[in-house]
Amino acid sequence: MTAELRGCFVTGTDTGVGKTVVAAAIVARLRALGVAVRAVKPLITGLDDAPDPDWPPDHELLARAAGCRPAQVILGGFGPAVSPHLAIELAGATPPTRASLAAGVRGIARAGAVTVVEGVGGLLVPLGPSVDVRDLARELGLPLVIAARPGLGTINHTLLTVEAARAGGLAIAGVVLTPWPAQPTVMERSNRETIARRGEVEVATLPPVARAEPELLAAAGAELPLERWLDGALA
Repeated sequence: MTAELRGCFVTGTDTGVGKTVVAAAIVARLRALGVAVRAVKPLITGLDDAPDPDWPPDHELLARAAGCRPAQVILGGFGPAVSPHLAIELAGATPPTRASLAAGVRGIARAGAVTVVEGVGGLLVPLGPSVDVRDLARELGLPLVIAARPGLGTINHTLLTVEAARAGGLAIAGVVLTPWPAQPTVMERSNRETIARRGEVEVATLPPVARAEPELLAAAGAELPLERWLDGALA
């Protein structure tokens, strides 16, 4: 029998909403607490893009936070900055299935360690012709942490993601609004309260992280209620 994974699955309301920073902050915080943790980014695209001098590609950031090599984080990487299913098609690679992706994630996970999986884009992004991010999250059985923007438009995007998650039978640990300013506006405070009330979900915040350093990521991650969200995974 396959061992049950412990940890969380980080998704986003869209691409570019801070999903990788949230995942890396969780990983770095757990590691700072002395918790054995593994980071997994099953698929990554956009590797052909010019690198940001301040922020490494997603799998490199996660590896830095987890204290491992980037190759130990991903199952597959692709050059074009497009949806994974199209990147796989353009590369002429074999399309993954829900079972093959889940098996790959479990292969990276380590017995006794907390596993933090980061998806690609949002829940309904296709990973292949017959599988999307929501399918993989359901197969892994991990609670969702949803990364979202704090500003205008986030109410609709976040509540749609919450609705899609619950329609797919997924448990939601919480929502993270990021980057959360030191002095949030009236709108940002209202967005947080509205998402929590209408979505019946806990909404936490993650402050800006100045640099891609594990210590700074861990300090930001300390703002999240991980003991509660990971539901006994830290015991």
